[in-house]
Amino acid sequence: MADTPLKPLTATDIAPRLKPSNYPPEFAVKVEGRIKRQLGDAFGLKNFGVNLTVLKPGAMSALHHRHGVQDEFIYILSGHPTVAVDDQEYRMDPGMVMGFPAQGAAHHLRNDTDEDVTYLEIGDRLPGDSGEYPNDDIMAVRENDQWVFKHKDGTPY
Repeated sequence: MADTPLKPLTATDIAPRLKPSNYPPEFAVKVEGRIKRQLGDAFGLKNFGVNLTVLKPGAMSALHHRHGVQDEFIYILSGHPTVAVDDQEYRMDPGMVMGFPAQGAAHHLRNDTDEDVTYLEIGDRLPGDSGEYPNDDIMAVRENDQWVFKHKDGTPY
């Protein structure tokens, strides 16, 4: 990996992801104000991903979802997001953590405050992952290392 740095980097020096969302356009608007820096990718990590994510006021992390294979973990660095877990909501503070096992509770973060929320999100990259979205007409499958989104009846977007 000739492009992989062999020295420490400052996380905020890693450029934000160019495409803000992989969702179809009608869902991508729901996560406007989310900025992801793919820290793991900067080092060529293949087995798990690490993102430094900022949610601007009013932004949300993702559609309410659960993964079929991937475990997820978040660590709040700054700000006070609301985490929605199935039909419960909890306010989180800096230093708080939460994990979401595969096939577990549907979840997402939301920034209902007037300050940025910054957190680390970590997830594995096991093959065969999928995304289930209980509140929206969308489903996701991983094909050739990319997310493919379809309506719940299987028709493509």
